[in-house]
Amino acid sequence: MKRNAIPAILVLTAAALAGCSGGRDNADNQAQAAPQRAGKPLDPGETAARLVKMRAQALGGDQQGLQQNLQQLNQDFNRSIKLADPSKRVDRENARIAARSVKGVRSVVWIDNENLFAIVGHNAERSYDTVDAICRQLEPLGDTLGVVVNLQSGAARTGDELEILSRNCQLPPGERAMLQNNRQVDALPPQMRAQHRANADAARRTERPAERAESDRIIEANTPEM
Repeated sequence: MKRNAIPAILVLTAAALAGCSGGRDNADNQAQAAPQRAGKPLDPGETAARLVKMRAQALGGDQQGLQQNLQQLNQDFNRSIKLADPSKRVDRENARIAARSVKGVRSVVWIDNENLFAIVGHNAERSYDTVDAICRQLEPLGDTLGVVVNLQSGAARTGDELEILSRNCQLPPGERAMLQNNRQVDALPPQMRAQHRANADAARRTERPAERAESDRIIEANTPEM
């Protein structure tokens, strides 16, 4: 009995360690998972199957199952047309705390009911990857389709580095949910920043010939004649 007890203990210990490792892997995978996405059309096959199931539930008197499927169908439809659920609005204070937990995020504040403004400590952290990380933290708190994350670098020194990245949590850059205002948070619009950049480049190009002429004149004046 004693000889058999040792292998049994080893097996149980190995299984426990494997379970812990699997749990850590699942947590890591969940942390790196892509955030929820809206705007995808309803799948015809899945929708047809659900409607058949709902018909059977209605005929069989399964009111609870029918109601659940009806609610799910309504949610899927709203997500396909990019309509946020007003009954699942993200709690602002809890969202602010959750966003602060993302690596690199230095401060977080709400501009209005839809726009969350965050400042990161380094220019490299001003990225859509950071926006995704913030959105993943907000998902347990409500429907992130109603949230736009605006991200700015606290280490910015130039106009380009000061640019604010703005994106709805569940949509591509530039898109907004239905009935959601496309608020201009960036102090300097992209078109104006591009124009300033073009003006600066043009000024540098016009200065170079004059600088070269001045350099040639100085060299000629200081070079003795042979």
